[in-house]
Amino acid sequence: MLVFTIIAAVLGMFQFGYNTGVINAPQKLIKEFISDIYERRTEEMITNAFREFLWSVTVSIFAIGGMVGGISGGAVANRFGRKGGLLLNNVLAILGGAFMGLSKASHSIEMLIFGRLIIGFNCGLNTALVPMYLSEISPVSLRGGLGTVNQLAVTVGLLLSQVFGVHFLLGTTRGWPYLLAIAIIPAILQLCLLPLCPESPRYLLISKQEESLAREGLIRLRKSSNVEEDIEEMKAEERANQHEVRITMMELIQNKTLQVPLIIGIVMQLSQQLSGINAVFYYSTGLFMSAELSEKTSRYATIGVGAVMVIMTLLSIPLMDRAGRRTLLLYGLGGMFIFSIFITISLLVKFLYHWVTYLSVVSTLGYVVFFAIGPGSIPWMITAELFSQGPRPAAMSLAVLVNWFANFVVGLVFPLMQQGLNDYTFLPFTALLAIFWTFTYKKVPETRNKTFEEISALFRRDEIINANGMNIHVARRYAPTGGPIGPIVDEKSIESYGTFSRVGGGLLTQDHHL
Repeated sequence: MLVFTIIAAVLGMFQFGYNTGVINAPQKLIKEFISDIYERRTEEMITNAFREFLWSVTVSIFAIGGMVGGISGGAVANRFGRKGGLLLNNVLAILGGAFMGLSKASHSIEMLIFGRLIIGFNCGLNTALVPMYLSEISPVSLRGGLGTVNQLAVTVGLLLSQVFGVHFLLGTTRGWPYLLAIAIIPAILQLCLLPLCPESPRYLLISKQEESLAREGLIRLRKSSNVEEDIEEMKAEERANQHEVRITMMELIQNKTLQVPLIIGIVMQLSQQLSGINAVFYYSTGLFMSAELSEKTSRYATIGVGAVMVIMTLLSIPLMDRAGRRTLLLYGLGGMFIFSIFITISLLVKFLYHWVTYLSVVSTLGYVVFFAIGPGSIPWMITAELFSQGPRPAAMSLAVLVNWFANFVVGLVFPLMQQGLNDYTFLPFTALLAIFWTFTYKKVPETRNKTFEEISALFRRDEIINANGMNIHVARRYAPTGGPIGPIVDEKSIESYGTFSRVGGGLLTQDHHL
């Protein structure tokens, strides 16, 4: 049932991946459609500038819809539940897919643009609801690997949009409306599968106070009647956060105790989008062509990039709960930093040596490999992990809003960067990757194998100290007189980092060095 529920839920993230990539292949055909409709209505030729404007609106309005959907995610999750919100969201997907699919037959540019807006809103809601739902139904020991399935669904969606968009399938004058309308299929599939799945037990117990329904859902998800440990863990979170109520995004921003996890969540979302990966997805064919590959070879190389992304995301699933989130993020961002430099070098010296064109392809593939290892999947997961039940919906909404806004900015700015910086286009991304790596090393805690309450407790400590690259979380104990006795290191850190001894008055120190 757990596997079935995950498959049903991540159809929403598949929708996000598919609709992000689907617009690239039929670009030329849709521009011709825009020109034909304009000429039919006005009996005048459309100017290149106006046609490019309408095309850019068609592409970018998807991200605007995503921002609106993302910011609505918390309210929808609280009002209708995680599963209920996902079910209702499919109505939007069917509506958006129908508008896009019928736009050519209706001779309407407006229907195409409106369909992209609606499907963007649907995908924005999905990116808020699906990671939240998965993090709440997953066992602690599997939460990292199962959270990675989010990104796997996105990459499969991207790859299929590239494959279906080739010229001998649906990348034709007659076929492109069907290519866009395929978005209806995963929506109908999710409408059929998701009613068979349980609502989030954590939502039922903590938010709705319905313990019997939560227990029933857990028994189905764990395939065992012994769910007391899960119930107790949820109740412990509820007791620890009894003072918390559902909070709005503005209250979340103003809450000082939640500012650190909020900043971490936002920077993680920015590290995903401002790493330059969307530039590779949106413009990879043009990137390969600028490295002197033929158009046909470039298109197949782009599909190869999508395939590598899927394979590496699959391989990263078992690593997530073994190596840990923080470690994989550091490796991922570090690898992307190195390969972004190689991409720049390959663009600079492409005229000198013929073999440099292949260096460009290899560098791009390496870039994608390291993205899949860490920054691809972890930001969606870690944002949901950093917050307890009360502020989690608002935090996810804010993080998703930031993610979509950054996505929109990259799509808008990258063509201008290409014109202005030419072969140095990737250098700004290189600098940003260095900043994100440093932030991750300094500020991001490890959340592997920790309950939501343990993770929340990390940010209630007074200090977080770093010893040999490992975060040790320290709180202060106070004597009855009010004076500090000494730091107390949490039990998890004691178990995982050497031998500690108790020194009078409650002070804990390490035998060798700390």
